[in-house]
Amino acid sequence: MTSFRIKPALLQIHSVLGLAAALILSLLGITGAIMGFEDEIQAGLNTKLSHVAPRTEAPLSPAELVARLQADPALGKVSAITLSRDPLAAVRVRFARNEDGGRPSSLLVDPYDGRVLGEPRGEAFFATVRRLHRWLLLPGDGNGAGRQITGAAVLGLVVLLITGVVLRWPRRASSAALWLKPQLGLSGRGLHRSLHSVIGTWVLPVYLVIALTGLSYSYAWYKDGLTWLLAPATSGAPMPGKAPREGRSGSADAKPAALDLVWSTLREQIGDRFAVMQLTLPAGAGAAVRVRAWPSEAHDGRRDEFRIDGATGRLLAAERYADKTAGERVLARILDIHRGSILGWPGQLAFMLAAALMPLFAVTGTLLYLSRRRLRRPTQSARAVQLVPGE
Repeated sequence: MTSFRIKPALLQIHSVLGLAAALILSLLGITGAIMGFEDEIQAGLNTKLSHVAPRTEAPLSPAELVARLQADPALGKVSAITLSRDPLAAVRVRFARNEDGGRPSSLLVDPYDGRVLGEPRGEAFFATVRRLHRWLLLPGDGNGAGRQITGAAVLGLVVLLITGVVLRWPRRASSAALWLKPQLGLSGRGLHRSLHSVIGTWVLPVYLVIALTGLSYSYAWYKDGLTWLLAPATSGAPMPGKAPREGRSGSADAKPAALDLVWSTLREQIGDRFAVMQLTLPAGAGAAVRVRAWPSEAHDGRRDEFRIDGATGRLLAAERYADKTAGERVLARILDIHRGSILGWPGQLAFMLAAALMPLFAVTGTLLYLSRRRLRRPTQSARAVQLVPGE
């Protein structure tokens, strides 16, 4: 009898919360699906632009490459360069924000002579989709209201998943057909309910993983809790030598980083044991150069990270993926888990399709709510008639 009293309350919570979060969750699902294969799509769009003709000479060092780019004041201040061990791959260069806070487009550059090859196609589109997914394009980006709204919607998704399972728990819970087989022969309310509940069961594990990992990007307390749970030894301990966040403009007399010394230290640390390497330059003098080195072309969490003094080239800190504990590896790959790429392309595809299905639940849930309202009206009218004294 207790379950019969609880379920109506859970249905009310599920319905109201679903209606309130339907639009935001649909938007998050669509944008997440679009970004599912972002790296592969951009690689396909820029196949010709991102490759150079084979050469016999050695490529420019990062210091020489940055010096040639900075000789052109129209390009702005270089903030990061991404190198590949592939001798035929172009270098990707990112620039610091303008005075108005906008970031110029990245450029692909010939690693042998510093010649600008062009802007990578698709970058601006995916940057906009990413801002829409994370912050709804609202002012302030990560510091604005958009981050709190998306975080609240994801918290709502967790509640929807839990209440949804309880509401559809069948009497024969061990029957796989009841859980997983949609009744496509139905129509109207029956079909909507079958699609909403059965397909919801299919994607529930994926949505739960997406929600529980996505919350770490919305709430600092949640991220700190994950760190405390999975890697208590590193909880609250920032990486030594961490550089400050890049400002909109650096000091006019800031001394540039000594990239030749930084590069020499990197060669001592990893040599050629990398496929892709990204150097993020400090915004001001005296800060550290942040370096990420991936063992494969995939920019995932399996990377080594270093911080090197920009003035002296001294190694300040090193985090090697091979040295991490199991919990630290989970934290390092939280984005790969969030989008399913930790399972390879099949997992990435499954997560993309699940995200794309999010509007289905918004539509069917709304239709079910409206149909319940219509079914209640005759009952309420009948009760009202009974309350009127007979003639």
